Amino acid sequence: MELTPQEAAERADAGEADLVDVREPYEREAGYIDGTRHIELERLAAQAESLDREKPVIFYCRIGARSGMATQAFRASGWDAYNMRGGITEWASRGLPLAPGGGQVADH
Repeated sequence: MELTPQEAAERADAGEADLVDVREPYEREAGYIDGTRHIELERLAAQAESLDREKPVIFYCRIGARSGMATQAFRASGWDAYNMRGGITEWASRGLPLAPGGGQVADH
């Protein structure tokens, strides 16, 4: 199940979902969506229980591939999980804000 960046922003802003960045640390340092949690994809399974199971979780990465894998795994385990379509690249291209000020999408 996928959400557009705008849908993800609306749900997160309303407190209706947690937005989780599954990218590598260097990608996070370049720019991120303010108010999101950072849990690298490889550490996600070990930290799954630190997430609120009562609230939908929306995963994002650079273009949506890694977060898509996270979404599938969490949905298979009974979570209400979503992938943010197009990742942070699509988020930025739609003019949605990145943190810190002047944040950008890291090159791979």
